[in-house]
Amino acid sequence: QEHYGGLNGLTVTWIGDGNNVLNSIMMSAAKLGMHLRIATPKGFEPDFRVTKIAEQYSKEYGTKLLLTTDPLEAASGANVLATDTWISMGQEEEKKERLKAFQGFQITMQTAKFAASNWVFLHCLPRKPEEVDDEVFYSPQSLVFQEAENRKWTI
Repeated sequence: QEHYGGLNGLTVTWIGDGNNVLNSIMMSAAKLGMHLRIATPKGFEPDFRVTKIAEQYSKEYGTKLLLTTDPLEAASGANVLATDTWISMGQEEEKKERLKAFQGFQITMQTAKFAASNWVFLHCLPRKPEEVDDEVFYSPQSLVFQEAENRKWTI
């Protein structure tokens, strides 16, 4: 909102794990007028119950919701590209299999070529290079440090 001046009509793309951060976005995006495009590897989709509620919200608020296993399809036309850790606390023993499953899901400038010309990147930190490459993470389109500062004020 701070960057675009408003949220209504924006397209947010999540590329990564169907985790708790994604669940929060799914519960709020439609209510704020945002379209949501989600790409997760097969087997790492968001919770089915959360997905059903997000689908209802999308219909109720007139937004679009897409779930896919193709990161480039999800990135198409996105104003915001976002991701988070692929290995959450308590999943450390799954690291090897998760990294294999998430191959091709790293956000790169190639991913961004599919996004809208005014795209930005978000990540709630800390970030691992396999999730997003340095070129995107440190680019002028990256708002991760402003995002971190804004989180500070909500705590």
